[in-house]
Amino acid sequence: MAYGFSTPRRVVTGHDASGRSVVLSDRPAPRVLEIGGSTFYEMWSSEGMPVPLGAEQDGEPTDRPLTVPPGQGATNVRIIDCEAGSRTPMHRTETLDYGIVVAGSCTLELDDGSRTELSSGDVVIQRGTNHAWLVTGDQPARLCFVLIDGRFEDSLRQLIGEPIELFDQALDA
Repeated sequence: MAYGFSTPRRVVTGHDASGRSVVLSDRPAPRVLEIGGSTFYEMWSSEGMPVPLGAEQDGEPTDRPLTVPPGQGATNVRIIDCEAGSRTPMHRTETLDYGIVVAGSCTLELDDGSRTELSSGDVVIQRGTNHAWLVTGDQPARLCFVLIDGRFEDSLRQLIGEPIELFDQALDA
């Protein structure tokens, strides 16, 4: 348990030999990493778009280096438990992210200096912006992120300016 939260459970479905829907696995998060004041639970990763869907899942999709963005044409689902008072560095990824506040509250800070207070149930659609996450209260927060590989259009590249600094190094190296 990190910061009072239980380990997230992952249920994966698939198909049996007769084509019926079945649960292939039901277990705690397969990969857990402590990084700074946060606990990362890697729940799932997919490669390619559209995502190939076979009857069964070959191998463990989270057996790969932990990077903030997914690979090219890929997705990640991750849950992060953040201790009270924690803050991420300001960072940008070339992704479309759905960030869901599952428990607690946090603040989204953008590079224009704006801060948006978020609480349980709020959803942030993060579109390649430079941002940081702050847990400013005295309680921890649990966030769920779905990260989808993206591509900056030329018009955005011109606005941001080259070179664009992306946060894409492995965190578990």
